[in-house]
Amino acid sequence: MSANVGSIVENLFRQESGKLVSTLARAFGMDRIGVVEDIVQETLLTALQTWSFRSIPDDPTAWLYRVARNKALDHLRHERVAAAFAGIAASESQTIANEMPDTMIDSEIADSQLRMIFACCNPALTSEAQIALTLKTLCGFSVAEIASAFLSNEATIEKRLQRARKYFREHHVKLEPPAGPALRERIASVLASLYLLFNEGYKRSHSDGLLQTDLCLEALRLALLVSAQFGKDVPESYALVALMSFLAARFTTRTDAAGAIVLLSDQDRTQWNRELLERGLYFYALSEPAEHNSSYHIEAGIQAIHSSAETFETTNWPAILGLYRRLYQLNPSPIIALHMSVCVTQVLGAAEALRILEGLPLQHYYLYHAVLADTLFRADRLSEAIESLRTASTLTTNEREAHLLNTKLLLWQSTQTPSPN
Repeated sequence: MSANVGSIVENLFRQESGKLVSTLARAFGMDRIGVVEDIVQETLLTALQTWSFRSIPDDPTAWLYRVARNKALDHLRHERVAAAFAGIAASESQTIANEMPDTMIDSEIADSQLRMIFACCNPALTSEAQIALTLKTLCGFSVAEIASAFLSNEATIEKRLQRARKYFREHHVKLEPPAGPALRERIASVLASLYLLFNEGYKRSHSDGLLQTDLCLEALRLALLVSAQFGKDVPESYALVALMSFLAARFTTRTDAAGAIVLLSDQDRTQWNRELLERGLYFYALSEPAEHNSSYHIEAGIQAIHSSAETFETTNWPAILGLYRRLYQLNPSPIIALHMSVCVTQVLGAAEALRILEGLPLQHYYLYHAVLADTLFRADRLSEAIESLRTASTLTTNEREAHLLNTKLLLWQSTQTPSPN
């Protein structure tokens, strides 16, 4: 029974802790976010202890909410502070009672989470701090889990969180979305943070796991919250939801039963998640791509073409190349040029792609050498391709990527004509 309860509480922690933190923080204020997180943690421990000896309530979410509310009130009533602050404590107790009624409707919970998203993604914080804070407060990740996700250590993550909390205390940050021109600036920060969060889960470039679904799905969930509130005024949020949905649809086909990487060209497209693909198309249409030219619109357009192609060979590569050229005009970065070179190979041939690749300052990036190797191979320059592939294998920090590269390396080496003695 206790093992089953532990599993239920763990799942609820993922689903509900962010809602509880957001709702409590609305009453306590962001300057006391540490207290809020402690109360939520105590609530979940209480659930684990209580439900192990009693039956699990019919509505465990409502149970957690009531207990968190009561613990918040108890905390304020019994707070050991100087007598001069007694009036403040009493005032806060009334605020808790007002902000957290006996029951909360979904719209109020969603509003609290939106406020928390904007607080976590304050432009004054570094992008690393924004993501760490989002994972901790809104997604229910522990410090250890955040450290594992970003190949860091717990002390580093804790310092990021402490600096963010210190900023909230010193600047008396309100749990409210900004208004007017500041709203656009903050939403840009929010979308960028969610984009980075999704990419970290999708790429998993710094670990032996290719994909961490939890990170991706949390980013998508939060992007949906933002788009539901601001999508009409900020179509980029619709485009970001579309982009995430298209990519998330391929989750189950990106690795085989043994956990090895399956390239896009070899994936079973009949196993792509149709519901997520349809969601992607729906939000892509809402984003009005013909009217807007944000990077999210262009990237979503690229993935829409991939998702609609019946096979890798029948993909509309010229259309994708056109979109990559637009993206490069918007952001002329070497990474975008690298990805664009793959399309150039498909449309214009390997020789043209090599002209792009040879000028990129990406000598220390494993993917550059992997793409260069494939392009050289298609240009019938096998010896050089093998050398580039060997370099890519030594540079990657991902075990599954290294396995894929080494497998291809062995295959290419076996086709190499031995040199005459």
